[in-house]
Amino acid sequence: MKSKNILDNIKDYSIDQAKKEITEIVELLEKEENLNNYLNEYQRLIHLNKLVEEKFKTKLRDLSLKKKNLSNKSS
Repeated sequence: MKSKNILDNIKDYSIDQAKKEITEIVELLEKEENLNNYLNEYQRLIHLNKLVEEKFKTKLRDLSLKKKNLSNKSS
C-alpha cells in the first residue's frame, strides 16, 4: 500500500501519533466479542500500520544514505 492509499487524515501523522492510535484501536478490538461492528476501525488500523511501516522505511533509507555519505567523505 503506497502513501497515496493512506487515508488523507493520517498520512501526516508522526510515528508516535500513529502508534498511540494503533494502541487505542487494538485495545478496543480486544474488548469486543462481535468484531463485525468494528470493520472501519480494523481498516483504519491497517492504514496506520502501513503508515508506520513507510515511515520506518524512509528513516532507514535516510540513515543508510547518511552512513554512505559519511563513509565517502572519510575515504
